[in-house]
Amino acid sequence: MAQTISCFGYGKTTQALAKAGNTCIFYDDKVSKPFRDADGNRVLPSHLFDPKYSLLEVPSPGIAPSNPLIKQARHLMSDYDLYAEQMPFCIWVSGTNGKTTTTQMIEHMLASRGAVSGGNIGTPVALLDSSAPIWILETSSYTLHYTTRAKPNIYVLLPIAPDHLSWHGSMEAYETAKLKPLQQLQEGEAVILPRRYADCPTAGFKILYDNEHDLADYFGFDLNKIAFKGVFLLDAVIAMGIEKILYNRTDYERINCFTMDAHRQEEFYDAQGRLWVNDSKATNVDATLAALRSFGERPLHLIVGGDDKGVSLTPLFEALRAFSSELRLYIIGANAARLSRLAADYGIAHITCKVLERAVIEIAAHHTQNSVALLSPAAASLDQFSSYTARGNEFKERVQALS
Repeated sequence: MAQTISCFGYGKTTQALAKAGNTCIFYDDKVSKPFRDADGNRVLPSHLFDPKYSLLEVPSPGIAPSNPLIKQARHLMSDYDLYAEQMPFCIWVSGTNGKTTTTQMIEHMLASRGAVSGGNIGTPVALLDSSAPIWILETSSYTLHYTTRAKPNIYVLLPIAPDHLSWHGSMEAYETAKLKPLQQLQEGEAVILPRRYADCPTAGFKILYDNEHDLADYFGFDLNKIAFKGVFLLDAVIAMGIEKILYNRTDYERINCFTMDAHRQEEFYDAQGRLWVNDSKATNVDATLAALRSFGERPLHLIVGGDDKGVSLTPLFEALRAFSSELRLYIIGANAARLSRLAADYGIAHITCKVLERAVIEIAAHHTQNSVALLSPAAASLDQFSSYTARGNEFKERVQALS
């Protein structure tokens, strides 16, 4: 790229642009004094951005449309748009929950074909291998909001539930971002799409579903031959479906060899043989509801709380009130007061712990061989942790330190 890129935010996505050989100037809200990084790039406070001297602006995906930098920009595009002409055959994966697992499973199924993955996970688009025949991109609603030129050849849309509403401003705007690629699909391209969006216009071929059974019927898969259950079964069926679309192949053995990442319904046991589950990646209500369905038959000690991103928590508490087994909440995080009020209003037993360490100690005093201790916060982690990974790791460390 010949021109200098004004990069909004000094993050992984924008730093990758500089590492890829582009000339970049970074503007970041957290920077108070100009400096040069180890690679010689200029990093400036946001207030020093002058749109008169900028011909191209690329934001870090997490920078909201309300940010002054975005409002001043005159030539804004996403990193996807910047590399649109260099993209090979592309599969984009979006939705509220399960994007990472589905992306990784698709890459696992297509690895022998030279496919690589990136985008919102792993390798940013700017650093992906341009000689690879297939890119599989986990694609956030943030990126979709800013993308106008780039498009997928196959779009996978997982179910959409309220999330990131404080960033987008409304559920309607969040859904609009997620559905945006449908407008760009061409004849001969495909979208795997929740049935509730069946009427959304697109030139692509729609493969509609309500659940994994619909897709298994469509592709002719035997769900009994797939090792994954619960929330992961849909991810596995979609990954197999992508291979079926591209190569007309069904490989149960291959999908069953896939190894799950940590922090998503990750089961482990303490020294007393009691079951603990690290579901720290459940950063929204819908993900926690999925975890409740997985562990709904045993007494449950549930840790919730964090940054709820402005979404309604009513669906969570309606589900908790209807929970069939014994349940107690252990409340942590920035929204602890809000959660405690809701728990009281819904008549749900709870302890306001505020921090994860105390929650683990409180659970340990009541946990038995028959119950389940579950960290599934229904909230983001950045109020108290550097990431959901850090939250999950601390959870495991606190449990392992129990006597």
